[in-house]
Amino acid sequence: MLGCELPVGTCPDMCPAAERAQRERERRLHRLEVVPGCRQDPPRADPQRAVKEYSRPAAGKPRPPPSQLRPPSVLLATVRYLAGEVAESADAARAEVASFVADRLRAVRLDLALQGAGDAEAAVVLEAALATLLAVVARLGPDAARGPADPVLLQAQVQEGFGSLRRCYARGAGPHPRQPAFQGLFLLYNLGSVEALREVLQLPAALRTCPPLRKALAVDAAFREGNAARLFRLLQTLPYLASCAVQCHVGHARREALARLARAFSTPKGQTLPLGFMVNLLALDGLREARDLCQAHGLPLDGEERVVFLRGRYVEEGLPPAGTCKVLVESKLRGRTLEEVVMAEEEDEGVDRPGSPA
Repeated sequence: MLGCELPVGTCPDMCPAAERAQRERERRLHRLEVVPGCRQDPPRADPQRAVKEYSRPAAGKPRPPPSQLRPPSVLLATVRYLAGEVAESADAARAEVASFVADRLRAVRLDLALQGAGDAEAAVVLEAALATLLAVVARLGPDAARGPADPVLLQAQVQEGFGSLRRCYARGAGPHPRQPAFQGLFLLYNLGSVEALREVLQLPAALRTCPPLRKALAVDAAFREGNAARLFRLLQTLPYLASCAVQCHVGHARREALARLARAFSTPKGQTLPLGFMVNLLALDGLREARDLCQAHGLPLDGEERVVFLRGRYVEEGLPPAGTCKVLVESKLRGRTLEEVVMAEEEDEGVDRPGSPA
């Protein structure tokens, strides 16, 4: 706000002590925040596991004091904890983890907005938070809609994360070494969006010529053209975070490609095509997934390894199958932890910086 100097947070913990005590009294602790094995009633908060929850700012309510705001260093440590411990937790379903992480990352962004942090250090926090959110959302299974994670809300949170980060970049106070990668993630997450493409094309040429953005623009072009062969070849070359960002479009791209095959090959008597061809073309995870995809669209099978394109049989009902995306996403980790990827993926991938020698 003009004429208003924002404070700098001083809270040293992931969750302020006052909030921990209040939520403990009100029984509002998440099970991932309580002392392991605690049998007390009400459950006791673990200061090493409790994370500040999001609370919508109310009109007329005074700003929180610095003691209730976490400084950028603590916010980054919080994001690292969410990526390294919570997101990898084997004790909770992925939908529960996604819901918890999304809420706590929303609180991270709010804490950052309520204090006077520099753009460079703010960008580092926002990048790590967005990377973590993209990863936990991508890990949701096709049955996530029946769990505690609301797909629509999660999508809104991802877009909010992109908005906060890109506004930080737009203020111009850098350097922001990871900007090319995250501008590319923005385009991949919004694949096919005219508005997203326009915003990316308005970026400085030094950014647009960086490898992550060139690759994202190539993926977007292949997606718009309906060039499935080129699209899925490019998708297989993307690093992990980029694959997480684009995963929400994979099912639609496979459906569109299958529809084109049906129009090209369908005959009154039926024409067969090896399922192995479809596995390679659409980067599927094997023959079983190819069979499931064909059957979900009404196409009969000839044995275990061939699909029959029979005129009038292809149908589209509901959303396309989500698929497992092991080839396109999960395999890209290559033994790294999510925390390692979240904190510095583009260094691992050898991405050029803006203005660096070709």
